Amino acid sequence: MGPGTGALPPRAFFTSDAASLSLDGAWRFHLSPSAAAAPAGVEREDFDDSGWSTITVPGHWQLQGHGSPAYTNVQYPFPIEPPFVPSDNPTGDHRLTFDLPSGWPSDEPAALRFDGIDSCGRVWLNGAELGVTRGSRLPSEFEVGHLLRPQGNVLVVRVHQWSSGSYLEDQDMWWMSGIFRAVTLLSRPRGGVADFHLHASYDHVSGLGRLSITAAPEVLITVPELGVQDARSAEVPVEPWSAENPRLYDGFVHTAVERVPVRIGFRTVAIEDGVITINGSRVVFRGVNRHEHHPRLGRAVPRETALADVLLMKRHNVNAVRTSHYPPDPHFLQLCDEYGLWVIDECDLETHGFGDLGWEGNPSDDPRWAESYLDRMRRTVERDKNHPSVVMWSLGNEAHTGRNLAAMASWARDRDPSRPVHYEGDRECEYVDVYSRMYAPHEEVEEIGRREDTNARRRTLPFILCEFAHAMGNGPGGMLEYRELFERYRHVQGGFIWEWIDHGLEADGHYAYGGDFGEKIHDGNFVIDGLVFPDRTPSPGLVEFAKVFEPVRITGTAQSLRVESHYDHVSLDHLRFDWVYEVDGAEVASGSLDVPAVTAGEHAELQVPQLPAASGEGWLTVRASLATATTWADAGHVIAWGQIAIAEAAPVSPVTAVELVGVGDVLSLGPGEFDPASGLLTRIGEHPVQGPRLDLWRAPTDNDRGSDAPDDRAWREAGLHRLQHRVIEVGVREKALVVRTRVAPPALGFGMLADYHWTADGDRLRLQLDVTPDGEWPCTLPRLGLRLTLPAELTTVEWFGAGPGEAYADSRQAVRTGRFKSTVDELQTPYVFPQENGNRADARWLQITAGGRGLRVSGEPVFDFTARRWTTEDLDAARHPDELKPREHVHLNLDLAQNGLGTASCGPGVLPQYRLYAQKASFSLTFTPLS
Repeated sequence: MGPGTGALPPRAFFTSDAASLSLDGAWRFHLSPSAAAAPAGVEREDFDDSGWSTITVPGHWQLQGHGSPAYTNVQYPFPIEPPFVPSDNPTGDHRLTFDLPSGWPSDEPAALRFDGIDSCGRVWLNGAELGVTRGSRLPSEFEVGHLLRPQGNVLVVRVHQWSSGSYLEDQDMWWMSGIFRAVTLLSRPRGGVADFHLHASYDHVSGLGRLSITAAPEVLITVPELGVQDARSAEVPVEPWSAENPRLYDGFVHTAVERVPVRIGFRTVAIEDGVITINGSRVVFRGVNRHEHHPRLGRAVPRETALADVLLMKRHNVNAVRTSHYPPDPHFLQLCDEYGLWVIDECDLETHGFGDLGWEGNPSDDPRWAESYLDRMRRTVERDKNHPSVVMWSLGNEAHTGRNLAAMASWARDRDPSRPVHYEGDRECEYVDVYSRMYAPHEEVEEIGRREDTNARRRTLPFILCEFAHAMGNGPGGMLEYRELFERYRHVQGGFIWEWIDHGLEADGHYAYGGDFGEKIHDGNFVIDGLVFPDRTPSPGLVEFAKVFEPVRITGTAQSLRVESHYDHVSLDHLRFDWVYEVDGAEVASGSLDVPAVTAGEHAELQVPQLPAASGEGWLTVRASLATATTWADAGHVIAWGQIAIAEAAPVSPVTAVELVGVGDVLSLGPGEFDPASGLLTRIGEHPVQGPRLDLWRAPTDNDRGSDAPDDRAWREAGLHRLQHRVIEVGVREKALVVRTRVAPPALGFGMLADYHWTADGDRLRLQLDVTPDGEWPCTLPRLGLRLTLPAELTTVEWFGAGPGEAYADSRQAVRTGRFKSTVDELQTPYVFPQENGNRADARWLQITAGGRGLRVSGEPVFDFTARRWTTEDLDAARHPDELKPREHVHLNLDLAQNGLGTASCGPGVLPQYRLYAQKASFSLTFTPLS
């Protein structure tokens, strides 16, 4: 139950000019099925490991051919019998022989540092046992100077997959083992910098920064740019550090024998009147939860990948990270300092699986575990205390509550009173400084905003959503409504999307999730819930996030524009504003916009630029982009945009009934041919087609499948995935074809009456679809529209409508009105678990062609569409994208509407205004063959 043994006291992570040696690379490795089966004597220098394989450190052995990963969200994959773990405990022995570099100071102390071992490591050097590590995502250092020799040092680490520490590490992620972070040998010169705590506060009234250092008396600080030389403290004018302007001052902490480079950011975190302020200003966290994950390397994330994460975040208007649910690799925090991200630094602690037992036996309130809890908090705070990006400490995640967590909070507050303490599990807010919730529905956040909470303590605190808008699959929906609440109430200060990345692992031509490695206990694709795909391609959810939470908002009318700053600290001086005017999707004019100075939180009103007269639907798009390059994006990178309707579209001229219906083996009307028995369109122009028919089904999304009463279940119980069509009448009129049908599920009494009214004028074929519910419908509808098939060679797609990306009723802020071109294949969104995707909204017209030949569909006024090489049923049945095989047709959906997305995979479902119900509706489209 206790922490590790033998380690040095925790201290800040830093590099220096003292000698160091990376021990990363190829190690000898042997995996045993249990500790009892592990070979004896591995710690001996003369042990023969020539028959062992090699493994890369940092790395997980399950991803290098030894065993398999396993995924659970909540459940422990072993019996809950703390502190005991199964006897069948995979045990990996690691051995490395290394020489010291020439010039290594042989008479100085040295520390052997492990930045991460999962879950427990027993360490020997040159036959001497150093100790045992616990706390997988936390550093351990051992004194080894007296053991080192110039050549032939033998380092041995025996790693157990399970340990008592595993009970404290039940985070929602893959169970993977090994030495997965860096191993470093560090010379620690006598009289050097053993540890230090930099204090760099900022007074927003005076503009002064207060710098001081807590360390041994001989440790001093020098900051040349500030004129600070060999000091213990100083007060000087400075530019403050913020996520928006991460101003760092380079300096060094030093003694007579060691010099440590430091990057100092001056900032002050406070809670004033129940509001978190930084440098005197209220902040809103537009954040994400970030697990460390790589699709081939697991949690052994390369530094270049961590940088890619930070750059993607900055480019998509993310300003904060919660390090769920453990401290990250220390280099990630250096990136946050440099590029500018607020950080909630979370301790490596979660005991979620005890929740299934009603929290009986939970270590959080068991005094036998007290030292392990405190040890983990100490190592977190001491390692990361010098980072300006870290603005809050978090005790951990989903470990319920208890005296051990309270003790962690008390220790952290005493050790570092400059940062608030966060922990969502303290629902009564007895020992935290911030009220935090996960997945609180919008109406609950509204109540918190109005301070209607019955708990008096909670009413006085800032509120954040440490997790919200679960980004699993297609979604999340409803982000806009959360943003509105963050802006409406000062103490409701944003949140952190769950989560940053899909944890897919490369396997068998696709990304694997829970169960794909044969796990008997797993939580399926619940590990696939990120804003970026496993290869870090942004999902539509990240693009939507960037738009919803853009720090500049541009709105207006045909006469005036409003530019609002939603930055917390900086003005808009770093941005340039450009506009383009398009009519019917074609650019007719463009220019730059002269925006006066706008400080944080303020706005400016401007006149719309002089626009040329043009006939058609006119849209003015204004973009705010970087005027000059930054460290994270090039000049011209778009930060925000707004689109204003200037001129309405001309009224649609409906097709008049001109053409006569031809009767014979087939029914003909204008360019269309119909089956006389079913009334279905079989050809339009030269192109064979099948349909269109009423369609109510979509391949359920992860959010459709979520919650205790999922939409997916209700839809399947209602039989919407197996509707049957009955032709009531194929009515031939002189200039019209009227097909009356009833569409209904088997074994149930309700249905939908669908009447198709076809008319033609020259080469234009018009359909008016009238639908009327028949009977009592028990649920919402997945979609309401039409489905038809087209020849497979029609692969080029062009449309005038919302784009370029996919859009749904409650996730459509990121699309703009314009003219776009794509291919059928490019329209697909490759969600790791296949589901409804690729909907394009508000199309005025659509052309799907090959070499200029094909079909044009026009709306009255608009419609949504999806186009795929497989059926909805194929999409519904698939469990990985590589199971989707192109069929002999293109399958086209033309929709009046779809149900919203919501976030019911873990959180609130579709908001009422975005739900699609069975009700009377009409829908008109015109089909024109292109030749």
